[in-house]
Amino acid sequence: MASPGAPPPLAELPEQNCGYSEVQYWDQRYQSAADSAPYEWFGDFSSFRYLLEPELRPEDRILVLGCGNSALSYELFLRGFPDVTSVDYSSVVVAAMRARYAHVPTLRWETMDVRALGFPSGSFDVVLEKGMLDALLAGERDPWTVSSEGVHTVDQVLNEVSRVLVPRGRFISLTSAAPHFRTRHYAQARYGWSLRHATYSSGFHFHLYLMHKGRELSVAQLAQGAQILSPPRPSTSPCCLQDSDHEDFLSAIQL
Repeated sequence: MASPGAPPPLAELPEQNCGYSEVQYWDQRYQSAADSAPYEWFGDFSSFRYLLEPELRPEDRILVLGCGNSALSYELFLRGFPDVTSVDYSSVVVAAMRARYAHVPTLRWETMDVRALGFPSGSFDVVLEKGMLDALLAGERDPWTVSSEGVHTVDQVLNEVSRVLVPRGRFISLTSAAPHFRTRHYAQARYGWSLRHATYSSGFHFHLYLMHKGRELSVAQLAQGAQILSPPRPSTSPCCLQDSDHEDFLSAIQL
């Protein structure tokens, strides 16, 4: 397995960070690296297993969003969670993953846009995403004030997540985004879930957010959610996100 922090060759990087939200970029990247080892955004399974596994049951129907070529879905199978459906909007990587794990029939792979999932409501007990939202927001220039387009994109995804979850279902998000940036997106009453946060990894901390459908947000969380289009700014302006010659910059995108 590839090292979680090992950057891909420079030829595989988009010209601008906004390229991470374009399907054409991912098709090209995965086409040129169809046989490469899994690339793990924000840590491999062992780094967050102790937080994730207590929230899962063997009978859970699990949906992984924006799976890429991560080994996460296969790791779930190996750990006793066999019913896993993985989606990505790159048909290239979906075909590659179907071939790679053809020996595991309970792992299903579908080409799908996470903003318009093709599943009936209440289809899953658990929805997982690891780095998918970070990629969608990578083109944002200011981590304190997300554009209205960025807010709308995240809202589309989260509405779909809430829709496909069963009552008492769980949404788990693994990301580089700290609570003062990401909580405001998740803390919307219309999604119908509660919100918990934990950190994992050593050195630079990554973040795990756990949403339970059917439970309520706190008053403080709702207040954060109300600030989504006009969040408070820091006393000193942060540097704008700059394009980078490797993908370590994603660890600093806290949207």
